[in-house]
Amino acid sequence: MEKVQGEMEIERWERSEEISDAEKKVIQEIWSRVYANCEDVGVSILIRFSCAAKGLWAEPTHVVGKNNSNEDLEVFFVNFPSAKQYFSQFKHMEDPLEMERSLQLRKHARRVMGAINTVVENLNDSEKVSSVLALVGKAHALKHKVEPIYFKKLTGVMLEVIAEEYPNDFTPEAHGAWTKMKTLIYTHVTAAYKEVGWAQYPTATL
Repeated sequence: MEKVQGEMEIERWERSEEISDAEKKVIQEIWSRVYANCEDVGVSILIRFSCAAKGLWAEPTHVVGKNNSNEDLEVFFVNFPSAKQYFSQFKHMEDPLEMERSLQLRKHARRVMGAINTVVENLNDSEKVSSVLALVGKAHALKHKVEPIYFKKLTGVMLEVIAEEYPNDFTPEAHGAWTKMKTLIYTHVTAAYKEVGWAQYPTATL
């Protein structure tokens, strides 16, 4: 039963709804504010994701990053050091402040945010969106050996961070638009995994 439920969940996530022109505009307007601070927001997303990937992040109360103290990092990476294994860039680091300031982590954050930016800028060009996300998916399948289900968690964390950083902009309508956006990303990425013959589709609840 659990396997069937897991497969149904994956299939549901792989069906992306069409994003309307109005929703594309909402996504792009919010993203323009986010991307103006892409490095700090990207670091916040990656740090939170590294905790959420192992179920270490409960209901979020605020964003880890530039506007807060390092207490969040201390709690998660001191009490749950195994979470760092998901990011080779700082798995050797013990000081939370050092992690946050890590040039390697910030470089990866810029790379992640840059890929998302390309998708957002080209929402009216479906071929470009498909091409960009196919490259991301294939790289993570063949080179990094990352389970595709983690993209579901990452896109969910992305929405949490954006909603908390820009609460006045993140209206119910915006939430609906961004929900379609994260499903779009996951749909194209998992399609790329299938294309390269990735057979290990996990049914774990993440």
